[in-house]
Amino acid sequence: MTNSFAHVRDAKMVFLLGSNITEAHPVAATFLKQAVRNGCRLIVADPRRTGIAKLAETHLQLKVGSDIALLNAIMQVIIEENLYDKAYVEKNTEGFENLKKTVAAYTPEMASPICGIPAGVIAQVARDLASVQPAMLAYTLGITEHTCGVNNVFSCASLQMLLGNVGHPLGGVNPLRGQNNVQGACDMGALPKIFPGYEKVADAEARKKFEKFWNVKDLPSKNGIMMPDMLEGLPTKKIRAFYIFGENIANTEPDIRHIESCLASAEFLVVQDLFHNETSKFAHVILPSAAWSEDDGTFTNSERRVSRVRTASKAPGQAMPNWWIFKELAAKLGHNWKSNSSQEIWDNEVSVVAANIAGIKYSRLEGDGLQWPCTDPNHEGTTVLHKEGAFARGKGLFTPAQWTPPAEVADKEYPFVLSTGRRLYHYHTRTQTGRCEGLNTLLPHETADISPIDAERLGIAQGETIRASSRRGSVDVIAKITPDMPEGLVWMAFHFRENNANWLTNPAFDPISQTAEYKACAIKIEKIIK
Repeated sequence: MTNSFAHVRDAKMVFLLGSNITEAHPVAATFLKQAVRNGCRLIVADPRRTGIAKLAETHLQLKVGSDIALLNAIMQVIIEENLYDKAYVEKNTEGFENLKKTVAAYTPEMASPICGIPAGVIAQVARDLASVQPAMLAYTLGITEHTCGVNNVFSCASLQMLLGNVGHPLGGVNPLRGQNNVQGACDMGALPKIFPGYEKVADAEARKKFEKFWNVKDLPSKNGIMMPDMLEGLPTKKIRAFYIFGENIANTEPDIRHIESCLASAEFLVVQDLFHNETSKFAHVILPSAAWSEDDGTFTNSERRVSRVRTASKAPGQAMPNWWIFKELAAKLGHNWKSNSSQEIWDNEVSVVAANIAGIKYSRLEGDGLQWPCTDPNHEGTTVLHKEGAFARGKGLFTPAQWTPPAEVADKEYPFVLSTGRRLYHYHTRTQTGRCEGLNTLLPHETADISPIDAERLGIAQGETIRASSRRGSVDVIAKITPDMPEGLVWMAFHFRENNANWLTNPAFDPISQTAEYKACAIKIEKIIK
C-alpha cells in the first residue's frame, strides 16, 4: 500500500476494485465501513454483488476480466473532458501522451459491451472520481489473478496518477495483500529476482554487496525460477529437488490433477509446515515447524508496518522455529550462520542489508510498530509513499495497457465463467481453520454460487448437489442460488478438498508475474441425474 489503513477510515472517496474485502480482509473492511458511515463515497467494481458492494454509492458489476477496458474508458473521459490534474501530471509524471493515445479508442460506448456496464454509467463514474481529491484506490486479487494482472495494476496506477491522487493522505494505490505477511516475505527477498530490500539480482553492485555480507562468491546474475516453472520442471528432472515451505500447493494451484502429477514425479521433495496436508503426502522428508504463536518474530502487513510477534505457547513435539530449521540445514551444508534468534537475525542481518528498513530495530517495535521506508534510527517511519510526486524512479511512469480477454472464455460446450476466491469463515485450504469445530459448523462445505436465472433455466433447486466441469476435471458441489450473482457466472472457493475450485481452474499465467488466472475459466454446470 502507498498509504495506511488509518487513511481508509478517513477517506473522502474510495474506488475499490476486485476486492471482496468484507470476507477476504474483514479487519480492514471495518475501516472502510467506518468511512462510509462517516460520509465517504464508495465506488465498487466487482462482478458479484458482494457485501461491500451493497454499501456502495455505485456498484460497477463488470464482466470478469474486463478491468482494463473499464479503467481505460474512465481515463478516456477524464482526459477528453479535461478533468485530470494537469499540474500534477506535468510536474510529476512522464508518458502522458502515450497514455492519452492508447485510451482514446476506449470511449465508454466502445468499452460498454466489453465490460457490461452502460456507457453513461462509466462516464459518470469518471466524473465522480475527478470531483473528489484525493480519492483512494484499493484492490485485491480480483485485479491481479488474471493473465493480464500486471497490466491491471499498471492501469490502476495510471488512473491515480492522472487524477493526482498519489502521494497524498487519503489517496494512493493500495493493494490489500492476499495472505498474512506476504508483504514481509517480499521484503525479505522471497522472489526470484530480488534480494532483501528489493535490490535486483541482475544488479552487479547489489550482488557484490550481498556477496560481501554473506561471505560467498559468485551469486547468480540471472533471475531465479518462478513456481509454475519449478513444478513443470519436476517431471523432466530439470528440477531435481523441491523444498515447499508453508504452502499447500496440492490444493492452491490451478488444475490439481496436473499439480499432483508433478509432485508425484519429484525426485526429492521436502515439506516444512505445521500440519500434515495434501502436499505433505508427496514429501520424502517432512520438517515440522512452529506456528506463528510459538516463536518470536515479526510480521509486515499490507501497509508496510513491521510488528512484533511474541511466543504465546511452546511448540509441540519436534516442531521448531522456521529460522532454526533453516540454520541447522545450512550448517549441514557447511555454513555457520551466527544469528541465534529472530531478534539477532533482524537486528544484525536484515536491517543491516535492506536500506528501506535500516532504521527498524527490535527495540523500536513496541506498540504499533513502524512502516517502511524507515532509513535510520531516528526515522519515524513512512505513512504515505511518493509524497510531493517523489517516485523511486524519479517521475511516475504512465504504462498504458490494451484490454485482452481471459485465456479461456465461455463457449457452447462450457457456457459459464467460473471465478474463485475466499469465504469468510475459512482460510485457504483449511490446514489450520479446518481443525476448528466452530468454523466447520459455520461453513461445513463448499457451494457453487449461481444466479436465480441460471438456476431456473437449468432446473436447479437451492441446496441441490450439481456437477461443475471444466476441461480439467469436475466436482460435485452444493448449489447456492443467490441474486448477488449475475447470469452466466459461477463462483466457488478452494477451502474444501473434494469440491475445490482448483480441480477446475485454468493453469494460465500472467507472463510477467506468473500469477495464475484464478478469476476466469470456462465451465459447465448440470443437474446430477440419479
